[in-house]
Amino acid sequence: MTQRVSYVNPTCLVTTKILKVEDTRTEDKCTWRLTRDLDSSKNSCEPGDTVNIGDVSYKLKNPKNPELVPQNYISDSLAQSVIQHLRWIMQKDLLGQDVFLIGPPGPLRRSIAMQYLELTKREVEYIALSRDTTETDLKQRREIRAGTAFYIDQCAVRAATEGRTLILEGLEKAERNVLPVLNNLLENREMQLEDGRFLMSAERYDKLLQDHTKTELDAWKIVRVSENFRVIALGLPVPRYSGNPLDPPLRSRFQARDIYYLPFKDQLKLLYSVGANVPTEKVSQLLSFATTLCSQESSTLGLPDFPLDSLPAAVQILDSFPMMSVQHALQWLYPYTVLLGHEGKMAVEGVLKRFELEDSRRSVLPEKIVRVERTTENNVFQASVTIRIAGKEVTIKVPAGTRPLSQPCTSDRFIQTLSHKQLLAEMMQSHMVKDICLIGGKGCGKTVIAKNFADTLGYNIEPIMLYQDMTARDLLQQRYTLPNGDTAWRSSPLVNAALEGKLVLLDGIHRVNAGTLAVLQRLIHDRELSLYDGSRLLREDRYTRLKEELQVSDEQLQQRSIFPVHPSFRIIALAEPPVIGSTTQQWLGPEFLTMFFFHYMKPLVKSEEIQVIKEMVPDMPPVALDKLLSFTHKLRETQDPTAQSLAASLSTRQLLRISRRLSQYPNENLHNAVTKACLSRFLPSLARSALEKNLADAAIEISTANSPESDLEDYKCEISSGSLRIGAVSAPIYNAHEKMKVPDVLFYDNIQHMIVMEDMLKDFLLGEHLLLVGNQGVGKNKIVDRFLHLLNRPREYIQLHRDTTVQTLTLQPSVKDGLIVYEDSPLVKAVKLGHVLVVDEADKAPTNVTCILKTLVENGEMILADGRRIVANAALVNGRENVVVIHPDFRMIVLANRPGFPFLGNDFFGTLGDIFSCHAVDNPKPYSELRMLRQYGPNVPEPILQKLVAAFGELRNLADQGIINYPYSTREVVNIVKHLQKFPTEGLSSVVRNVFDFDSYNNDMREILINTLHKYGIPIGAKPSNVQLAKELPLPEQTFMGYWTIGQSRNGMQKLLCPAETHHIDIKGPALIHIQEYPIERHEGRSQTFTEECSSWRLPLDEMNLICDVATTHENEENTLYVVACNPVSLYFMNMTGKSGHFVDLFDIFPRTASGIWHPFVTVAPLGNPLKGQVVLHEQQSNVILLLDPASQALHRLILPSEEFTMKKTSWWNKEEAETYKMCKEFSHKNWLVFYKEKGNTLAVLDVLEGRTHTISLPINLQTVFLVAEDKWLLVESKTNQKYLLTTPAHIESKDSGVCQLYVLREELPSPGFGVMQETDRSIPHTISSDQLSSENLSLAVGQKIASPNRILSDKNSYATIVVGFPDLMSPSEVYSWRRPSSLSKSRVTDTTFYGGKKKSGTAKQSNCVTLLDTNQIVRILPPGEVPLKDIYPKDVTPPQTAGYIEVTDLQAKRLRYIPIPGSDSLSPYTTWLSTISDTDALLAKWGRGGVVTVDMGGRVRLWETGLEHLQRSLMEWRNMIGEGDRHMQITIERESGEDVSSPKHGKEDPDNMPHVGGNTWAGGTGGRDTAGLGGKGGPYRLDAGHTVYQVSQAEKDAVPEEVKRAAREMGQRAFQQRLKEIQMSEYDAATYERFSGAVRRQVHSLRIILDNLQAKGKERQWLRHQATGELDDAKIIDGLTGEKAIYKRRGELEPQMGSPQQKPKRLRLVVDVSGSMYRFNGVDGRLERSMEAVCMVMEAFENYEEKFKYDIAGHSGDGYNIGLVPINKVPKDNKQRLEILKTMHAHAQFCMSGDHTLEGTEHAIKEIAKEEADEYFVIVLSDANLSRYGIHPAKFAQILTSNPQVNAFAIFIGSLGDQAARLQRTLPAGRSFVAMDTKDIPQILQQIFTSTMLSSV
Repeated sequence: MTQRVSYVNPTCLVTTKILKVEDTRTEDKCTWRLTRDLDSSKNSCEPGDTVNIGDVSYKLKNPKNPELVPQNYISDSLAQSVIQHLRWIMQKDLLGQDVFLIGPPGPLRRSIAMQYLELTKREVEYIALSRDTTETDLKQRREIRAGTAFYIDQCAVRAATEGRTLILEGLEKAERNVLPVLNNLLENREMQLEDGRFLMSAERYDKLLQDHTKTELDAWKIVRVSENFRVIALGLPVPRYSGNPLDPPLRSRFQARDIYYLPFKDQLKLLYSVGANVPTEKVSQLLSFATTLCSQESSTLGLPDFPLDSLPAAVQILDSFPMMSVQHALQWLYPYTVLLGHEGKMAVEGVLKRFELEDSRRSVLPEKIVRVERTTENNVFQASVTIRIAGKEVTIKVPAGTRPLSQPCTSDRFIQTLSHKQLLAEMMQSHMVKDICLIGGKGCGKTVIAKNFADTLGYNIEPIMLYQDMTARDLLQQRYTLPNGDTAWRSSPLVNAALEGKLVLLDGIHRVNAGTLAVLQRLIHDRELSLYDGSRLLREDRYTRLKEELQVSDEQLQQRSIFPVHPSFRIIALAEPPVIGSTTQQWLGPEFLTMFFFHYMKPLVKSEEIQVIKEMVPDMPPVALDKLLSFTHKLRETQDPTAQSLAASLSTRQLLRISRRLSQYPNENLHNAVTKACLSRFLPSLARSALEKNLADAAIEISTANSPESDLEDYKCEISSGSLRIGAVSAPIYNAHEKMKVPDVLFYDNIQHMIVMEDMLKDFLLGEHLLLVGNQGVGKNKIVDRFLHLLNRPREYIQLHRDTTVQTLTLQPSVKDGLIVYEDSPLVKAVKLGHVLVVDEADKAPTNVTCILKTLVENGEMILADGRRIVANAALVNGRENVVVIHPDFRMIVLANRPGFPFLGNDFFGTLGDIFSCHAVDNPKPYSELRMLRQYGPNVPEPILQKLVAAFGELRNLADQGIINYPYSTREVVNIVKHLQKFPTEGLSSVVRNVFDFDSYNNDMREILINTLHKYGIPIGAKPSNVQLAKELPLPEQTFMGYWTIGQSRNGMQKLLCPAETHHIDIKGPALIHIQEYPIERHEGRSQTFTEECSSWRLPLDEMNLICDVATTHENEENTLYVVACNPVSLYFMNMTGKSGHFVDLFDIFPRTASGIWHPFVTVAPLGNPLKGQVVLHEQQSNVILLLDPASQALHRLILPSEEFTMKKTSWWNKEEAETYKMCKEFSHKNWLVFYKEKGNTLAVLDVLEGRTHTISLPINLQTVFLVAEDKWLLVESKTNQKYLLTTPAHIESKDSGVCQLYVLREELPSPGFGVMQETDRSIPHTISSDQLSSENLSLAVGQKIASPNRILSDKNSYATIVVGFPDLMSPSEVYSWRRPSSLSKSRVTDTTFYGGKKKSGTAKQSNCVTLLDTNQIVRILPPGEVPLKDIYPKDVTPPQTAGYIEVTDLQAKRLRYIPIPGSDSLSPYTTWLSTISDTDALLAKWGRGGVVTVDMGGRVRLWETGLEHLQRSLMEWRNMIGEGDRHMQITIERESGEDVSSPKHGKEDPDNMPHVGGNTWAGGTGGRDTAGLGGKGGPYRLDAGHTVYQVSQAEKDAVPEEVKRAAREMGQRAFQQRLKEIQMSEYDAATYERFSGAVRRQVHSLRIILDNLQAKGKERQWLRHQATGELDDAKIIDGLTGEKAIYKRRGELEPQMGSPQQKPKRLRLVVDVSGSMYRFNGVDGRLERSMEAVCMVMEAFENYEEKFKYDIAGHSGDGYNIGLVPINKVPKDNKQRLEILKTMHAHAQFCMSGDHTLEGTEHAIKEIAKEEADEYFVIVLSDANLSRYGIHPAKFAQILTSNPQVNAFAIFIGSLGDQAARLQRTLPAGRSFVAMDTKDIPQILQQIFTSTMLSSV
C-alpha cells in the first residue's frame, strides 16, 4: 500500500519529479503517503517547495550550511508507523513546539528525528548528554586564542542563533540541575550568555527593530533567536529504565511522543527483506520470541528488554548461514545465560520452547575459519572469509584492516583449541554486521583471542583500558595547550582509530559508568560522532553523498571539520561477566544490549586447558599438571560461592604462570604454588579450610618442608663475580646507570625473608611482575629494597592513596607561563629508563584507578594524558611520534596490605591479582625473628627477646583467628627492642606500652593483651614493689647427734659377704605405641607479682587420672620432665622450655582392674646417654619393667630371671597383703637401676645397656635401699630399722661375680662417760643425697671450715642432717642435725579390704623430699597440718586453700621458708587411692640446679625457684623488666647564664619556710642560683627545707580518694537500677541475662567493630566533580586557564546513581536446636546454654543494624521444624525482651517431644528465606543431631545445605559423637559445616562465619 519513495539523483541536472502524498483512505484503514515536491535543478530548494505528509505540509527553506543537514537516513520503504511519527513531529514543528521522543533504548528514536530533519532539509546540532555534561557544553565554552580568552558558542547557542534543530540525546543521563539552564530558552526563547550577550526571541527582537536600529541592538548585545530554532529531545522513560527522572519544569516545556518498537508487521517485513534465504516461519518465530521478551510481563520478571533493533543484523547472518542454529544466534543478541539468574533463564527457555526455537538436535555451529583472503575493490578494505559449518564451507565478505592478513590462528603465542577456533569463527560472523563484545572471566584469554582475530584480518589494534571514573572527554577528546598558549582539543585514541580504520579494544567495559558510554551509542549504531571542538564524523556513505551533493573536495569538508569514519573501523569490547543479582556489577542493561553482539568466552574445558599449557610450557611435569587442572576444574564446577571465588584466582593466566614456574623449578611443590596463587595465607578462615579440603581431595600434598631451622646453612645470599645467589637461585647483577636510585637499606638477614627473596628472584627471572601482600610492618618495603639493592636495580617509588587518580599515576599536569606542561610520574620514568617501579600501598587507591596497570603489565600498552603512548614492541613504532617504548628491564613490584578487615583497603588482589605473581609476606617465624632482633638489640638480654617473640607470636595467632583485630607485626617488636637497646635501664613493661597504649581504652582488647603478655612473663602493669616471697623463719640451732660407725663393734669387725650372680635378661617386644603431641599453654608466674613460682602449665589429664611419679633429667641446659599417671596408666613427657608435650597411653599394657584391689603404681626412671630420652617404667605390684623409646615409638618388656621375682598371683580373696617391689633410680642416668622387694632379701641390679642383671642375696630382710654412692648403698632392715652399708665392686665385673660386703652401721650418741655406748632410736631417712656438698657449702652449713666427704639427709625428726665423712671414710662419721620441734606424724592410711575386714595400713609411697646440693637446701612438700601456719600468716588472715606447702630448709642462710602450692583445679574422686600415693596433693622433683618442680593431682605443673642466688638474680631481671617506676625527676637546663656566680652565700632563712624558686635571696628554694637549695646552680650546699621537688609521686596519683571511687560506683549502680526500671526487669533477671550476655561480650564487641567499619566504608565520600569550590581538578587545569568557574572537585556524599536498585539488606536466619536432647545433655557440656549464648550474640551484635542485616531466629525440635523464636519484624529491643526469648528456648527444650527435625528445619529455612528480596542470604543451623541415630545419611544433609546456590547455609554440630563429627565434616561441603567439640567454640564459630562471608562482601 505504501508507495516507495525514490530519490532524485543529484547528478542529473535538470529533471523534475514530483512525489505526491495523497490521503488515500480505504474503509477504516488510514495510511499516510509521503511526497516531496522538489525542483532540484540547483540541488537547492526554491522557497516554494513543500513536503506533505498526509494532510500536513511544510514549506522547505534553503539550508545555509547544507553540510549540517543529515544525509542518507531515509530508507527506501518507510514503515507506516514511522510515517505516523514523522507527521506528528511536523505538526509540532509547525506549531513551534519542542518535542520529546520517549521510548525504549535503541537507535530508533534518533533515526526518526534524523529522518525528519533530512526530509525537511534542516541543519542539526547534536549533543549526547552524559553525566559529565556541564552547562559550558551547552552554552559557551572559553578558549584561549593568542593569549586572550574568547567565548565559543556551543550547540544550544549555535542552534538558537542559526535557526538549527538541537537534538539532545539521553536526558536521563545528565546530572540534575544541568538541563534547567535551557528552561528559559525552551519556553521564551531567551537566554543570558556568559559573554554578556542576550538571546531574544524573534518576535520581541523584531518589535524592537521597529523602534531601534540594528546597530543600537548590537551595541546592547542583543541577539535574535531564529524562528526556525527547535529542540528535539530523546530520552528513556525513567522509572522503568535507570537514570535521573525529568525535572518537572523541564518536562512541562516538551510535547512527548512514545516511540515504541516498530509494530510486528513492519518489523517482519523488514526482516523478510534482509533475510531472503531464511525460512519465513523461522523469521516470524524469531520476531515473536523477541517481542515476547519486550512485553510488560517480561519486565516484571526482571528480564531486560530484548534488543529488537539488532534483529536485522542477526537475520543477515542467518541469511548467509541458513543452516545455523537460531537459538545460538539469539544468544549473541541476548546472552541470557550470562545475564539472568536461574528463574530468568527458565523463563527465557520456556519462551524458546513455545516458539520452537530450541535446538532439538545438537545445534549446528560454525567449526572454524578455513581461510581468509583479501579482496580490495575501489579502495575498500575487505576480506573474504571462508567458514566451515555443518560440513559445508561458506564464504562471506567482512571488513578488514589495513595491514596484510595472516592466516587464522597462526600467531606465535596462540594455541589452537577447538573452542577457540569456534569462537573465532563466530566472531567472524558477527563482525560481518556489527561490533562485538566478548564476555569472559578474568584471565581466560579474551585479549589473546581479540588480538588473534585482529591479526587474521590485518587490523591494527588500539587497546583502550577503561576505568570507572572515566569521563566522556577521556573517551573522545581532551584539551591541551599549543606551544603559544592557545587551547586546543586532542582527539582520543578511539576517535583516531575511527578515522584510520583500526580495531579498538575497549578493555573493561563493565567498569565504566553507563552514562559515560552513552556518548558512544551514536558511533556504534550510526558510525557518526559530534566532538567537543565542533568537528563531526560521518559514516562513509553519508560522507560521499555529501561530497557529491555539495560537489566539494575532502579538503574543503575538512575545513568545515567534517571527517569520514573509516569503513573498516570496528570495536571489540572486553568485559567480565555481570554478577547476577548484584546491584553494582550488573552492567549489562537494556541500553547496552542494543550496542553489541555478545560472545561468551567459556572457561576452557580441562582437555583444552591441558593442551594450551602443554604447548605454551612444553616441559611442565605432566603429573603435576594433571593434578592442578583436575583441582581447578573441580573448583570451577561447584555451586559453592566460596569455591568459585577461589576458582577465580586460578584463571588460565594464573595456571600458565604456575606451569612456567614449575617447568623451570620442577622440584617445587604444587601445594605451595596453588596456595600462593590463591594467597591462602590471607583468605578468611572458611575459604582457607575449603581450599585445604579441596587440595587434599585432589591429592596435592604439602611437601614435608623440613623446618627452615635445619637448613640454615644453605640460605645465604652472596655476591660473587657479578652474580647474586640467594638460596639455590642465582641471577646476574644489574649494571645500573643511576646509582643514586638503587635503594640501600638497613637489613638484617634472616631465614624467612631469604626464602621470600629466593621465591621473588625465581619469579623475577621468569619475567614476572611481583605483588607482595602482607599485614602492616612485616617488612615488605625492607624486603623489596634489600632485593633491589642486591640486584643493584634502580628503583622508582610511587605511593598510592585514596585520592590517587589515573592522571596522577601517569602524568602530573602543571602550568608554566600559561602553557600546560606534563611532568612524568615515576611510572613513566621507570618505563622509559628500565627501572623497577615499586608501587606501595596499592590497596589504598580505588581499584578503578589501579586497573590501568593491567594493560601496562599484560599488553605493554598504555595511553598517557598528554597523548603519548607507551608500547612494548619497538617494531610497532615505525616512525610514529609520541611513542614511548617500554625498556626491556622495566619491572613492577606492587605492595599491598591483605584484603579485608581491619585494613579496609580495596581488594587489589581480587581485581588485579592474576596479572602478578603473588607472594604472601608474613611475620618472620620465631626463630628468624629472634635472630633479627638480636641484631637490632645486641645488648638486650636474650630472655627478654624470647619473651617478646613468644608473646607477639601468640598475639598474631589471635589476630589470625579473628579474636583481636589488629595484627601486631615485627615492626612493633623491632621498635621495642631499639628502645631497650638505647635505654637499657627502662623496664620492658613500660616500653611495650608504646605499642599497646593504642588499645588502652578498649577493655576487651586490653584484657586479652594483658593476659597474653602475662602468660609470657612480661609484667605489664606490675609495680617494682610487688614482691611476695615466702616469709623466712629461723632454723633451730644445729645439734651434734653423735657418730655413725661402720662395722666396728665390741666384738670386732662385723662384715658379711654376700654372693652375687649374673644373668642375661629376657626382652619381650617391641610393641609399637602411639605418642600424641599436645600443645602446652605456659603461664609465666611472675606477671603481676614476683614470687618463687616461675611458670606453670597443665597436663591434659582427665579427672580419673592420678599422678604417681615425677622425674626430671637435666642435661646440657635441657630439662626434661617425665610424669606418670595411673588409672589408666599414661606417661607425659616434655622439654620444660618447649611449646608442646607428648603423651603415651599405656592402658592396654596395664588394664584397669575391675576388683578395685589392684591399684597399679608406676615409677619412672629416665636413662642417660647413649640411651638418652629412653625411660624405664616399673610397676610396683606386678614388678613389670618396661623400656620405652619415644624416638622409635617402641616399648620393650624386660624380664628379670631371678626366682624371687616371679610374681605370686594374688587373687582378690587372698588374705595376704600384696607384695611391693621398689626401684632405686638415683643412678638411672648412668643406665643402671636397682630393684628389690619390700621385706625381701635380694637386690637385683639391672644394667640396661648390657642387658644383664646381677642378683645379690642378703642375710637380712629389706625395708628401703638408698644408693648413697655408685658403690656404697645404705640398706635399712625391715622391722628393726637397723642400717647397713653394702659396698659393691664398682659395676660388678662379670669375670669375678664379685663379692659384696655388708657392714652394720651403728648410730651412737656423743658419749656421756667413757665406754658407755648408747644406741639412738632409729628412724628411716626420707632422702639421702647421692653426692656430697661442696666444701664451702659444708663449711657454711656446719659453721666450721672443713673439707670432707659428706651426705645430707632428712627424716621425720629433723629438718636436715649432715653426716660428715660418710660413706667414704671408715672412721666414725660425725652427725649434725637440725631437729624439728615435733616429729612429722606418720600419716596412717586405713583402708578396708573386702571380705577380710582386716585393717591394713601403710605409709604413703612417695616421700616428696629432695636435696639441692648446689644451693645447700633440702626441699620437701608438707600437708598444711604439719606447717606452723600461725607463724607464716598474720592473725587476721585465713590461710588459703592449698595442695600443700613447699618447705625449704636453707642451711646456708639458716632459714626456713614455707611456700604455699595453690590447690589443684580438679581432684580425682578416688581419695583413698590418692592418699596411698602421697600425703599432699602434689609431687616433687628437682628442676635444674636451683629449683624444684611440683605436679599437683589436677595435672598442673609448676616450676619453683628456691635457691637464694637464683631468686636474687631473677628479682634483678624482673625489676629491670619493670623499670624504675617512681623515681622523682627534675628538669634541668644547663646553660651558661649571663650572671656570674657571686660568692656563694647561705641566703636568708625564711621564717615561714615558704617554697621559693629562684630569686637569689632565700635559702632552701628549689632551683635558685648561689643560694643553698635543691637543684640550684653554684650554691654552696644542698639545703632541703622539706619541699618536694616538682612531681607528685605516682603512688599519690594512683590513690584516687576513696570517696571519689565510692561516688563513681554509686552513680553506676543508680544508672543501672534506673535502666532496669525503665524496661521493667528485676535485678534477678538482669543477673540471669548477664550470664549469657557476659559470655559472648567479646565476640559481640568485635563483630560490632567490624560492622561499624563496614558501615563507614559504605559511606565513604566520593569526589564530586565540576564544583565551584574545592580543590583544583587536574583534569580541568586548562578549563581553569580559560577562566571557567566549575573546575574544582571536592569530597561529598555521592548521590546514588539514579535508578540503581536500592541497597537491599542481607538476610540471616538462625535455626537453633531446642530439642529435648539439648536440655538433657546440658548438664554434661552446657550445650543448651551455649546455644542460648549464640542466640544472645546474634541479637546483640545486630542491634541497630536492622537496615543492613535482617535476621530472624527459628527453632527446631521434636515438636516441629519451624518454631518461631524471633520473628523478622519483631526484633527484640532491650535486654528484657532478649531474655524472654532465651527463656522461651529453655522452656521449649524442657517440655518438647523427643525427635529430630534438623533436616526439615534446614530445608524449610533455605526455601523460605530465598523468597524474600535481599542482597545475600544466610542460614545457620545449630544442631546436636546424631544424624546416624535417626538414620539420616550425611550426604542428604549436604545436599540440603547446598540446595540453593544463592543461600549460604552453614551447619554447626554440637558434637559429642566421637569420630562421627570428623566423618560428618568430611562428607559435608568444605567451609559449610563445623563441629563444636567444645561448646565454648560455638560463639567463636559464629563470629568466624560472619566475618569471613557476610562482611567480606559488604
